[in-house]
Order: sequence, then C-alpha cells, then structure tokens
Amino acid sequence: MSHSDVVPMNRHGHPWRILAVDDDATVRRVVKLRLELAGCEVWTAASGEQALEVIGERGLPHLGIIDVMMPGITGFELCEHIQSWCDLPVIMLTALSDEKTVVRGIRFFAEDYITKPFRSGEFVARVERVLRRIGDFAYTLAPVMEVDELLAVDFAHQKVLLEGEPVDLTPTESKLLYILMRNAERPVSNSFLLRRLWPNEERFEDVLRVHVYRLRQKVEPNTRRPRYILTERDYGYRFIG
Repeated sequence: MSHSDVVPMNRHGHPWRILAVDDDATVRRVVKLRLELAGCEVWTAASGEQALEVIGERGLPHLGIIDVMMPGITGFELCEHIQSWCDLPVIMLTALSDEKTVVRGIRFFAEDYITKPFRSGEFVARVERVLRRIGDFAYTLAPVMEVDELLAVDFAHQKVLLEGEPVDLTPTESKLLYILMRNAERPVSNSFLLRRLWPNEERFEDVLRVHVYRLRQKVEPNTRRPRYILTERDYGYRFIG
C-alpha cells in the first residue's frame, strides 16, 4: 500500500471514525476493507434507521459516507435529520449521477459526491481530502462526551449533563455546540457559524447571539462568568474544554 493510501490519525492519537451507510452489502464490505487498510475505524449500517441506532449506541463518527437511494429513510433524509442537530461532514456514495441529484447533494448535504462504480484508490484519496479539510475533532469518541467534571454532552440524544443533571438542547443549540466543540480552543467566526447553522437561510448576528445566550443558560454553571463558550469580541466565539 502506498503512502498516499494512508489516512493519518488525528492529533489526539485516535483513528478517524467513519460511518458507512449503504443497503448493498458488497459496497459496505469494500468500503470497510479499503478504509480499514488506510487506518480508519469503520462502522457500517444497512439503512438510515440502522445508522441512527449506531450513532445512538456508539456516538458520532468524524465522517459519514452515505448512499442516496435506500429503502425507508433515503440518504438525503438521513443527512437532513442528522445535520439538523450536528454538523457531521458527509460524502455521498451513490449510483445516481444525474446533474440535479448531484447538485442537490453537494449544495445541501455533502462535502463530496462519489458515483458508483468507484475506483478504490480515488475513493480513499477523496476521503482523506475531506478529513484533512474538516480538521481535528476529539469529541467523537464516546456516546456521552465528558468535557470536564461538570459538563458532558450526548449529541445523539441532544442533551447535556450539567453537574449530573440532564438538560435538553434544541436542534440548533446542539448543532451550535457541535461546531464550537469541533473547533475547541480555536475562535469560530460569526459568519462561519451563520453559514453552517442556516446554510439555506439568511440570518444575522443578533439571531446567533440569542442562540448562544440560550445555549449558555444550559451549559454554563455560572452564565455571568462563562467557562466553556467565550466571546471573541468583534469576531465570534470560542469553546474551551
């Protein structure tokens, strides 16, 4: 296997975790084999419903590779559901190659769009490119992610545990927290948050401030002195874990 076929671990020393969702067992086997050879940890699901069960049991992956045409919940419906409460990066992997479907997938859901049949070397290279672009994210390693002794987050069930007490999050609050935690210790601009939270709507910073305020009410032990979600004046916000 050449060096270019190796997807590096993230800086936390964990392999990238990828969820492959496809109703074709052969495709699942090929995807799992190629990405495991490249150093990734791969979870598989045969349907959208099963994918949601896997996320509920194991937590969020770093990346989803999702077929479009599946019985029950389609790939687009699965993406729409998951991405309503987190900003999970997705690659669509499908036999559908008509321009309308491709444009819809890229515009609304996916970081990349790969059509079947695919060449395994190119497939791994595209996965690697997306992983490099999305950056490092340690907070995908458990269904309930402990930030510290006071705060834990359960994205799959859209709730936090603040000093052991469960607090429900709205989908927007959950997605906002996900984006900030994915960029932990780094400032995230208001413009980036607006684009990722409402990709198909025009929203303004005053709306974002309201959601940040409400999220702080749920995750901060002392809202007058935030310890997790800090304001970067005239820029945006930073999550401190």
